[in-house]
Amino acid sequence: MLHVAFLIPLFPLVGFVVLLTFGRRLGNPLAGWIGTIAVAGAFVATIITFAGLLGRPSNAREFTQSYFSWIPVGGLQVKWAVLVDPLSIFMCLFVTGVSMLIHLYSIGYMHEDRDYSKFFIYLNAFVFSMVLLVLANNLLVTFVGWEGVGVCSYWLVAFWFERDSAASAGKKAFMYNRIGDVGFLLAMFLIFSKVGSLNYLTIFSHTHLLGSATATAAVLLLFLAATGKSAQIPLFNWLPDAMEGPTPVSALIHAATMVTAGVYLLCRMNPILGLSSDGRWVIAIIGCATAFVAATIASSQHDIKKVLAFSTVSQIGYMVLAVGCGAYIAALFLMVCHAFYKGLLFLAAGSVIHGLEDEQELARMGALRKWLPWTFATFLVGWLAIAGIPPLAGFWSKGDVLANVYAKSFPLYVAGVITAFLTAYYMSRLFYLTFTGKARWQEAAGDQPAHHTPHESPWVMRIPLLVLAFCAFFGGVLDLPWTNRGLNNFLGPVFAGTLYHDNLSMTSQWVLLAIDGVIAVAGLAVAWVLWRVTASRPALTPAFLERVWYWDDFYDALIGRPGQAVARFSATVIDAKVIDGAVNGVASLVKSSSTGARRLQTGYVRNYALGIVLGLAAILVFMVSRTWWS
Repeated sequence: MLHVAFLIPLFPLVGFVVLLTFGRRLGNPLAGWIGTIAVAGAFVATIITFAGLLGRPSNAREFTQSYFSWIPVGGLQVKWAVLVDPLSIFMCLFVTGVSMLIHLYSIGYMHEDRDYSKFFIYLNAFVFSMVLLVLANNLLVTFVGWEGVGVCSYWLVAFWFERDSAASAGKKAFMYNRIGDVGFLLAMFLIFSKVGSLNYLTIFSHTHLLGSATATAAVLLLFLAATGKSAQIPLFNWLPDAMEGPTPVSALIHAATMVTAGVYLLCRMNPILGLSSDGRWVIAIIGCATAFVAATIASSQHDIKKVLAFSTVSQIGYMVLAVGCGAYIAALFLMVCHAFYKGLLFLAAGSVIHGLEDEQELARMGALRKWLPWTFATFLVGWLAIAGIPPLAGFWSKGDVLANVYAKSFPLYVAGVITAFLTAYYMSRLFYLTFTGKARWQEAAGDQPAHHTPHESPWVMRIPLLVLAFCAFFGGVLDLPWTNRGLNNFLGPVFAGTLYHDNLSMTSQWVLLAIDGVIAVAGLAVAWVLWRVTASRPALTPAFLERVWYWDDFYDALIGRPGQAVARFSATVIDAKVIDGAVNGVASLVKSSSTGARRLQTGYVRNYALGIVLGLAAILVFMVSRTWWS
């Protein structure tokens, strides 16, 4: 059964090729159904592979399937191969499963778009790249998938490129990720120079060849790569701008694919991380800071998708914090639960936007629970899950992270708890402004007319909402603290020797869970008092937070404006005066010399005869002078 693993990336790849070749002729909705079926096939193949993996003893769940030798150059031997183990299959399960639901949702959401088939071409390519990334058995093939999701994100974020904002957002995402890619490449070069291989299993069996300084450098370079893909400080502010793409793209990037890639890479390289305590502390501190900063920003955003975008940055920060503390399984537990409830929240937000004819401003929403009952009910589940209300998935997964952080570092735990409160607060604010209070969409605002009566989404969009709501509610059963902890048992062998054990008593765990629950309820209550009857509280949405802690302004002042000044200087001085001056100077010299030489070509025989006589006279004078001086 493990031998069907090649079908996991093959299905979306075939879907991509078919749609690329025949997509326009297939049209709407057939192109969408083919794209969805292709990803569904990958999901089924993943389930079969997962079943085959479970059939093996827990210490033998590792299988490499090699297809061909890709780069056989001297000491660099890279095979195109997949590594089937608990980590890769765990990732493939929720990547293909959630992506399948997003594809199904997109059939309805994108049905009026003129580039309908092209959208599904990009989606299939995105899923193929992501599963290639997580299945690869070496760093170089992982990098191919890594770059694949990067270029697909550019296409999808800038999908409506006629809008300047969408085109700029696509370029911003692409550039920020290229910075992270430098870290990935340098980490590969460094590891290969010491180990002589890019194969994961070979690297992990030769970690003794890496000194402490080399290991720390490799960890920090890998983390630089992760900050690009997983949107962490200082490379986090491309992700909110990515909301310019269609809402299913936001769900795919934030819930199931791209932003989880950095966390996956760090988890995959856990034997290297285990060699550097300093490197792990850097990861933990940056993750904690990102979670807090993004949560404060989300509290002041007025666009429904921007709130969810900064929420993703914050939640990924929790995962990175867990990785830095060595709690890899807790990070992955939160990752899969986050895929459920964040995918649900984005798709439900898309349903709201769809029902309000592309309205995204919270100030133009309100009281939608009456007109969008299915969306309201499913969004309610996603809201309570991410807020950390028991017994939903977010309560257990976030609690697992915080328990491990508490055992590792109390200051980081306090910051994590404050962030948990902010999470419950800003998500409650979002929910209240969207579904409760006054129906503000009925009012004209400035030059914007009142909206027509909102309408519920079609069934093809509602089914993914219902499935994800079920998963967001019950997803915590994957790793409940008082059970046999199936996720720990399944993933444990991948992290043998590097996994941090909190060693907390059951009483301590329950006390921490109780604190988590109280914090979540407090966040809901505070938001209820402040936002249930008003959509505007300027004191609670200061410009400092609306403008993302002035992060973009800082980069603009530090890099953007100096870069523009250098470009202007280059255009007006270097290009116009130095380069063009040199070229034009050569041309002028040739022109003037040829003009002078042209005067010698008069066409008169007497002038040529005179020239000959003068030349002979000059020769005679020269010869006589030589004889005289000798």
